Amino acid sequence: MDKDDIDDYDYPDLGPLPSIIKAEEILPCDPTADDRLYHICITAISLVVMLILAILARRTKVGDRQKGLSGLLSPVNFLDHTQHKGLAVAVFGVLLCKLWGLMVSPNPLPFTTDTENKQYWVILGLFYYPALYYPLLACGTLHNKVGYVLGSLLSWTHFSILVWQKIDCPKTPLIHKHYSLFSSLPQIACLAFLSFQYPLFLFKGFNGTGQNNASEDLSSSYYKDYVKNILQKKKPTKISTSSSETPKLPQRIIDAVKSYIYTPEEAFRFPLKLAISCVVSSITLYQVGLLLISAVVPHLQLARLGVDEDIANVLNGFKIVLSSDKHEVVRIVVHYMWCVEVCYISAMTLSGLVNLAMLMRSMVLHRSNLKGLYRGDVYNVYNCQRSIRPSRPALVCWMGYTSFTAAHICVGMIVQTLVFFLCLLVAVFLVIMPVLHGENLILFQILWGMWPFWLMILLAVLIQHITGRFCFIKKTAGTRDLDNRGSLFLLTYLLFPVNVLIGVLLAAWRMIITALFNVVHMGRMDISLLNRNVEAFDPAYRCYAHYLKIEVSQSHPVMKAFCGMLLQSMGQESNAAQRSRDAEEGIQLVNQEKKQLKVSSSKRARRHWQLLYTLVNNPSLIGTRKHFQRQAAESFVNGSLNRSAKEGSKKEAATKEAVTKEAETAASN
Repeated sequence: MDKDDIDDYDYPDLGPLPSIIKAEEILPCDPTADDRLYHICITAISLVVMLILAILARRTKVGDRQKGLSGLLSPVNFLDHTQHKGLAVAVFGVLLCKLWGLMVSPNPLPFTTDTENKQYWVILGLFYYPALYYPLLACGTLHNKVGYVLGSLLSWTHFSILVWQKIDCPKTPLIHKHYSLFSSLPQIACLAFLSFQYPLFLFKGFNGTGQNNASEDLSSSYYKDYVKNILQKKKPTKISTSSSETPKLPQRIIDAVKSYIYTPEEAFRFPLKLAISCVVSSITLYQVGLLLISAVVPHLQLARLGVDEDIANVLNGFKIVLSSDKHEVVRIVVHYMWCVEVCYISAMTLSGLVNLAMLMRSMVLHRSNLKGLYRGDVYNVYNCQRSIRPSRPALVCWMGYTSFTAAHICVGMIVQTLVFFLCLLVAVFLVIMPVLHGENLILFQILWGMWPFWLMILLAVLIQHITGRFCFIKKTAGTRDLDNRGSLFLLTYLLFPVNVLIGVLLAAWRMIITALFNVVHMGRMDISLLNRNVEAFDPAYRCYAHYLKIEVSQSHPVMKAFCGMLLQSMGQESNAAQRSRDAEEGIQLVNQEKKQLKVSSSKRARRHWQLLYTLVNNPSLIGTRKHFQRQAAESFVNGSLNRSAKEGSKKEAATKEAVTKEAETAASN
């Protein structure tokens, strides 16, 4: 670049150029609330809280059975769509933030400062922090005032100590002086939500807040409302003449935008694990973006501020002469480094926005897939016929789905940031800046030198499209057919070498499009990055498909509505029988234990048919039926007996029985 050209370009004023740059030294900070002492105390308090909850659980009877420790050790019903999701979502958010700090902190556990065996302390921390925050979930299990009081005390303790520590030490030497403070903001928000939610539950009392057990789940009105919604008759719409026409471009753009916007529906609730996955994904996006900014941008700024006139001598050693004035060389290098910093921040921002859009799109697709499987539309969801029933791989994938989602979001955002950063560097330094400077148009010079090749490719493509439209297709009576077949065959032969070159360009473009598609959708598990025929080899999509099997087979809203209606009808009949028994004088006292309910034959028959319908159509009960225990796995499709397979098995059994009888007859003779 000549000096005259440099002088013509007005570089932005990036401030003075100091000769010596000193990085701000941040000393380790010890908060007044010592972290080690705090964890010792809070661990002891958590153990005491768990003991109190265990004693209360043994004294609490639900449905004529004691819950005890078995109920306390399952504080969240992940298959209940009607419970309050706030507690579980907040606790998972706190746990994720703590585990994220566990990975980046030099001291994984506050009990020790041993850095030589860090990997062992990290492994121990992976089990310590879930146990530490478990009482925050367990306090909401019993649904009584004592549990809510303990939950309020625990959440307020965690929240106040964390805020206290951040106020005492807002700056730390970890990665960046403010990284620790900003990294703890989601954790503070989740603890603040818990600190507000538990007192709110305590204020409302025990009247139906946060129902969690099976009977309360089935008695919820959500499942009945869902069934009423799908059974409502839709008003017939008039078929317009333009319904078969392709929508215009503005309408297609509006539909595409709407497909990325999730709007809640009253008759549909997300499963608890999906709600947790959405919140965990959002926190992961924040934490990864904060880490990428804090770990790279300050170093770029420090390097940019540390450029001095010696950089001209370094460039001269590589035969690069930007200008004869060393001060002007410094200005150029600083400007280029500023462009690199802008490209990196833009790439990270673009990656975050893309992942947010993908998260919204995933929520829309989750709802569509769940509704489709609820209707039994298995083929359109999976593109193949699959059995919707629990299995060992499906259960493993269901347990780890939320964790896998966070991991894929993390890896996907890092890869996207790197790819977008490289693409922006190429665009800025090979296209934008050469155009602005008017020099170093290397890419444009190469492309312009190949203009005969591009002209040939363009003419070949135009000839094929024009001739295909006007010469080789004829319309007759509203139909289309080939015309001038001889000329078509001749043109196909003559353009064969040119089409080979066009095919090379298409192959390169296909590779670019495929790579960008996979990079953009790398954080999503609800779609496969492979072809539909080999999507089983995509572990992320395979995990998502198995996850849907467990959710649909165990939490089908129509099945739960039906079971709830059965329990309600049985309860009404028992109450009526109880009232009739109380009205009779002396009979209940004489033979209370031996007396049976007198039910009319119509009610008994209806109950028998309801029970039979439930047994036949419930996939989870197939394995317990003696009649179906000898059936092969191929005899069932989506949990229902395959009639053709059943007839074949009957014929095979009859044949075996006949052969056995003949053998026995021959042996006796």
